Amino acid sequence: MAQALQRAMRDAMAEDPAVHVMGEDVGTLGGVFRVTDGLAKEFGEDRCTDTPLAEAGILGAAVGMAMYGLRPVVEMQFDAFAYPAFEQLVSHVSRMRNRTRGALPMPIVVRVPYGGGIGGVEHHSDSSEAYYMATPGLHVVTPSTVPDAYGLLRAAIASDDPVIFLEPKRLYWSKAEWSPDAPAAVEPIGRAVVRRAGSSATLLTYGPSVPVCLEAAEAARDEGWDLEVVDLRSLVPFDDATVCASVRRTGRAVVVHESAGFGGPGGEIAARVTERCFHHLEAPVLRVAGFDIPYPPPMLERHHLPGVDRVLDAVARLQWEAQS
Repeated sequence: MAQALQRAMRDAMAEDPAVHVMGEDVGTLGGVFRVTDGLAKEFGEDRCTDTPLAEAGILGAAVGMAMYGLRPVVEMQFDAFAYPAFEQLVSHVSRMRNRTRGALPMPIVVRVPYGGGIGGVEHHSDSSEAYYMATPGLHVVTPSTVPDAYGLLRAAIASDDPVIFLEPKRLYWSKAEWSPDAPAAVEPIGRAVVRRAGSSATLLTYGPSVPVCLEAAEAARDEGWDLEVVDLRSLVPFDDATVCASVRRTGRAVVVHESAGFGGPGGEIAARVTERCFHHLEAPVLRVAGFDIPYPPPMLERHHLPGVDRVLDAVARLQWEAQS
């Protein structure tokens, strides 16, 4: 996945001189996860720029660059490192286009490595998507596959609206049959994808939890459950059509994500599904999420992150007796 992301930025920079990559250690080092490796050498330090350790300054500079016609791609290195930049994000990035009645678009991509599973300590493993989802004016997307990593990032860079691009850290090393010279077309921003068809219940998930849900769906066969897995891909805008079509077909749903449960994305998703699919539901929409605590030490994260057993436990609570 890391190579697909790097190729997406490289292809965008080659096609459009307005595209600039910037962030801490993105130049000489090639990024802490090497996602920007080689870009400074190929395009120069003026277009792949190392910045000071000042996230608010990085994003503030990106706002100015966008106002003058550039298309900055900002790397925030780790999810929780982005918090100092929230003032710029909420006060300027998210609302500049609306404030100027469309005169000043904000074609900024903020790349945020997020989520756990790599043994990182507290500030290196957050899942902060709920903050971004609750800020009107932002698009929020997250890939779970190599083709989506390339296709969604290219679409994000081409967008005239600001995009928060959440990159699942533990999937950076995931592999797939994928050709960088002939990348497959993927669904655009705003569309969810059914990764596994099923008929018993729907698992609604995204990013790092997609492989977990696919594994859970295979394990569920032993219990007689045929689970459908929907990869949301785009949290804002949200694909109600694909999600509701799946839930109306299966009659049951579980939302799975690493972010905390209280005030997390699952609450919004469960509410939307309930409002639109109430008369098709056989059971309440359930959530499997990270616990409502600061991210735990590495030796405990396997208990904190939603795993196959927790997903199957939730599926078992979906009032199956209603079928009899």
